[in-house]
Amino acid sequence: MTVEAVSLRAVDKTAAPLRKRGDRSTLAGVGLHAALGGASLIAVFPVFWVLVTSFKPDARAIESTPKLVNESSVDNYARILSGEKGDFLAWFGNSITIALMTTVISVFLSATTGYAVSRFRFPGKRSLMLSFLVVQMFPFAVLIVPLYNILLALGVQGTSLGLVLVYCTTAVPFCTYMLKGYFDTIPTDIDEAGRVDGLSPFGVFRRLILPLARPGLAVTAFYAFLTAWGEVAFASAFLSAADGSKTLAVGLQVFVQQNRTEWGHLAAASVLVAIPAVVVFYLVQRFLVTGLSSGAVKG
Repeated sequence: MTVEAVSLRAVDKTAAPLRKRGDRSTLAGVGLHAALGGASLIAVFPVFWVLVTSFKPDARAIESTPKLVNESSVDNYARILSGEKGDFLAWFGNSITIALMTTVISVFLSATTGYAVSRFRFPGKRSLMLSFLVVQMFPFAVLIVPLYNILLALGVQGTSLGLVLVYCTTAVPFCTYMLKGYFDTIPTDIDEAGRVDGLSPFGVFRRLILPLARPGLAVTAFYAFLTAWGEVAFASAFLSAADGSKTLAVGLQVFVQQNRTEWGHLAAASVLVAIPAVVVFYLVQRFLVTGLSSGAVKG
């Protein structure tokens, strides 16, 4: 063995092992976790502050120190739920009705349209998807006047049905794109097997495709629900001004007066408004990652 070979072997034994791709140093790991912890605190702190404020009287709601001991009470919640500060329960019922109707209609239209675009060839297919994309490019403020005129011509201006139709125009294009991408990931062999067994195209869609598309349906349902639940501009423009016809997002404006803002009641109402959205998120959370990632594979 030559001297060069011996020296090379010695160098190989003393050399530090190569770091695998993706390995981090201790300092980098600490920095990453510190950054994530800081970002989490920034995201959670406003929610925590609203929750603390909701237990304070209006006179002490704007204090900079979140004191809870000896000053906390549920009076704000009691007054809101009892109807002393607006017809909160009526607003809640209106919001639930409108959000559920928007969710059901949007998911049905989006699922059937997305499946048709994914599986069939027909004239105007590209134009249809392009029109959905163009609709998403317009800001809400630009659409208020033309939508108002359309609802007025249909005779549904100022009604919950009219607002549901408006929300569907916003939710259906995005949900259709999402579900179309998800249906593209489902093999067409399943459709062919269903037709061999004697199922109609709609039977294949209902009995075979929809059960496989539950993650995508959950994501679109969650998006449609949130679209209708917390929206303010359309609800203010297209609903009747009567107190009992308002949604929750619009009803919260009664706590913001010209010369005074009832921060404690506003915070308590905001917490109550957030509860249904949290419940819906909890119900569909296990489908969210799968539905979003699968729907983004193909466009």
